[in-house]
Order: sequence, then structure tokens, then C-alpha cells
Amino acid sequence: MIQQDGGGAVTTARTHAAPLIGSERDRLLWMYKTMQRIRLFDDRIVRLFNSGRITGALHSYVGEEAVAVGVCANLRPDDYLVSTHRGHGHMLAKGADMDRMMAELFAKETGYCQGKGGSMHIVDMSLGILGSNGIVGAGIPIASGAGTAIKIRGTDQVVSCHFGDGASNTGAFHEGINLAATWGLPVVFVIENNLYAQFTPQRMHTKVVDLAVRGQAYDIPAVSVDGNDVLAVSEAAGEAFARARSGKGPSILECKTFRWFGHAINNPGSNLGRDQAEIDAWKLKDPIPRFAKVLVDRGIATEAELEGLKRVVEEELEHSIAFAEASPSPKPEDALRHVYSELPEGCEL
Repeated sequence: MIQQDGGGAVTTARTHAAPLIGSERDRLLWMYKTMQRIRLFDDRIVRLFNSGRITGALHSYVGEEAVAVGVCANLRPDDYLVSTHRGHGHMLAKGADMDRMMAELFAKETGYCQGKGGSMHIVDMSLGILGSNGIVGAGIPIASGAGTAIKIRGTDQVVSCHFGDGASNTGAFHEGINLAATWGLPVVFVIENNLYAQFTPQRMHTKVVDLAVRGQAYDIPAVSVDGNDVLAVSEAAGEAFARARSGKGPSILECKTFRWFGHAINNPGSNLGRDQAEIDAWKLKDPIPRFAKVLVDRGIATEAELEGLKRVVEEELEHSIAFAEASPSPKPEDALRHVYSELPEGCEL
């Protein structure tokens, strides 16, 4: 939560989740700071990967920050989130600790999955994060499963399910959303349409222009928004979550955005199919300075205050790298820990 001290300086309390109780200024500054957390984190890990300090599969969220933040600005701590292979932004927007995030990417024991999950498989049940997933579209039926559990319990929690444009062509998309629509489950399906399914542009893999139109097939609300406008995303997501909490079932929210890097940092050829002019044009629509201008123009914060928030994030980032590098690696004897579970008492194989 972001507060002002007596001298007007912006300070930050030790929490990263959205401030659902508090002033509108608190909420808007949280959105800005969290977008910076995602941008600076993902920009740095790309450099760490290229310098050989971290290894493995890596998918950057740079350019798409407004989607995760706009959506998660409406989530409570007890709500659920289902992520994708490009999940760092979702994790940080839901309130994840940057130290543990970085430690996981460094494959250290202090990471969220004790260094065994890596970039694509981070989970934190205490934050309601049911996991990132390296299988395209695989999180969609998981989200419907979580929605079913909520409905059985009779609580007013919701599920935010994130996936890309390519996943909207999978069987899991149609099966998972059909089930959610039929049973009226409290799930918002967020299509992060960055216009490319790995290397393939949307125009080559899908006939429709607005993927949200597919909601008509299941008779559920669906809307397309500018995914680089964090306020537009937040407003549309807020309406969808309000419907879900009130028992009116699922929605589809398509956010049109763009990733600045190729599909995977670990694949040097993954920018194939995109020319530099297209990338440069989207960089002019950068969601962070766009939102900063709104905050300054509305008198919500000064440029100096926003720069101060960025410096706080930069310090947090440096701390997270030092924490990760100083953390121990997983022990060889623990390689099979958490792979098998103990049989319940009285059960036999």
C-alpha cells in the first residue's frame, strides 16, 4: 500500500497486493508502481539471461504490464489467478515477493518452488496463484475447476484466468469456457492478445478480428479493450468480476497488447515474423509513460513522486538479485521431495 508521510513524500508499506481498501490515489499509485515492478523485473532478467547469470526457458512480459495490473487491481487476496508460461507479470501484480521470484529464476532453494519450477511453473497458494503453466491453454480448465470449488463452497471469490491469442484456438479453451458458461462459474477469462501465437500473427491463425466475439458461442458477456490502457483494462475487469461475484457467471475479457521481445528469450529466432517497424510502433504506445501522463495531468502525482516510486522498485530489484545470488542451491538429496506424497494412514498400494 502506498502512503504519504507528513512531508508529502511517497513511501511504501511492506505489501504488494492491490489496496482494495483506501483512497483512489492509493490504488492508482499502486497500479503505477506495480507496472514498474513488472517492467524493471522482466527487463533485468532478460539481461541476466543474456549474460549467462540465469538459464532455462524465459518469456518476457515487457510491454503487457497494463493487462496484469489492470486485472489484478480488482482482485482480493483470497481470489484465484491462473497464469501462463509468460507469468511473471501476473505473479507480481497479484502480490508476489520479488526476492522469492528472482530466487526461483536463479534456481535457488529460497525460490517459490525451491528452485525446481523455474520461470514457467511458479506457484503460491497463499496468494491464490494456482500456477503458471508451460502448456498453451492448459490453465483454462484449471480455472473452471477452481470456479467449481468456489460454487460448491458458496463463497464470493472469483478466478482470473490468463492466456494468449494462440490458446483461444485450443480445445481446452472451448471445453473450459463451455463448462464455465454452462455451470455459471465465477471465472473471468482474460485473453492477452499480443497478436502473435509464438511466431504466427493472429491474421494467419484466426478468422475473427476480435477474439472476444467467441463469447457469443457460449452466451456469456465478452469485451475487447485496449490492453495498453491500464484504466480501460481495470474498468472492464472490475465489471466482469462484479458480475462473477454476484453469481452471474463467467466473462471473456480480451486485452489487445504487444510483447516487445520475441516469444522466448532462450530462442534467438523467436522474433521471426515481426518487423522492427511494427515493434517500434507499439513501443510508442508504451503503457507506463502513457499512464504516468494521466497521473500527472490529473494532479494525482508529480513527475518527481513517480520517479521516486521507480527508485523504490529499482532498490527492491537490486535486493532481489543479491538475495537470489546469496541463496543456497537445492540439495541433491532433495531432488525427489514434493514429487511423491505420503500415503494417508490406513491406505495401501
